Amino acid sequence: MEMLSLYDFLGKAAGGDIGREVYAAAQKGKIKVESKQIQNPKYEGKVLLYPRDFLEFHFREPKHEK
Repeated sequence: MEMLSLYDFLGKAAGGDIGREVYAAAQKGKIKVESKQIQNPKYEGKVLLYPRDFLEFHFREPKHEK
C-alpha cells in the first residue's frame, strides 16, 4: 500500500485546516495513518502519511446532483 503525505499527494503544502480535516476523516473511517520525520529548508517535524486510495477518495471531484 502506497502511503503519501498531503504534500506529496497535493504537490503543495496543505495547511493546518485541510490537515485536520483529512486526519479526522481518516480517524472516522478507521484508516491506517503512519508518520515520518522530515527535515527540509521550509519544514522540520513529523508528517502524517495516508494510503493513496484514501486520499484519492477524499479529494475526488464532487459529483453533480441531478
